[in-house]
Amino acid sequence: MPPEGPQYALVVPAWNEEAVIAQTVGQLRTVAENLGRPCELVVVDDGSSDRTAERASAAGARVVAVRKRQIAAVRNAGARATTAPWIVFVDADTWVPETVLRHALRALELGAVGGGSRVAFDGRGHPVAEGFFEAFKVLWYSQELAAGCFLFVRRDAFEAVGGFDERWFAGEEYWLSRALKERGRFAFLHEEVVSSARKQRAGAGMGMLLRLLGLTALFFAGYRRPLQSRDRLGFWYDGTREGKPLDV
Repeated sequence: MPPEGPQYALVVPAWNEEAVIAQTVGQLRTVAENLGRPCELVVVDDGSSDRTAERASAAGARVVAVRKRQIAAVRNAGARATTAPWIVFVDADTWVPETVLRHALRALELGAVGGGSRVAFDGRGHPVAEGFFEAFKVLWYSQELAAGCFLFVRRDAFEAVGGFDERWFAGEEYWLSRALKERGRFAFLHEEVVSSARKQRAGAGMGMLLRLLGLTALFFAGYRRPLQSRDRLGFWYDGTREGKPLDV
């Protein structure tokens, strides 16, 4: 790789994220500057109806416009928009400490095909929602899988497995983590990124939690078809975003 080229790319998918995108981009730029490795920062604006693109650009990101409304496809579009040999996917509502990014890049430098990290949440949510997510994290961590909000990968390995599988509207990080594990060492960092607890604070009530619990149970029981359509996934794809920045 020529020395003037980026060593890694930070790819941030975003839909109607005007409340948090400038904070996220600014924090990622600061961390990247502190690490001193050449990088590029791309925000993939998925047809937002608010000022996501404007605020991301003003904060210093290169903005790529798409209309996918499918998270795997949006992340893949971001990967295609970059040339860096390493790719770090970060959700628009996620804060990445400098130590986490440093260790992720070091893992790739030492030959890992990809990896992820533990996740903490900002603030508090509904107690039942908090309990669900804490139990889910125990299950997820036991398999050392990357969470969708923070996943890093070597481009050659990413392309070899076909990127994120666009048949999935949710759970795509599960399949990518498993595919990468089959190709080589998958680095699971014990440090935490901080992601928004806005889903836990959402006002959808117990009905939403029961639907999410049902989808999770079906997924781990082997019935995954509901995750191949947006129809039952309004929890991720619909509704208004929380109008406040992360509390970190």
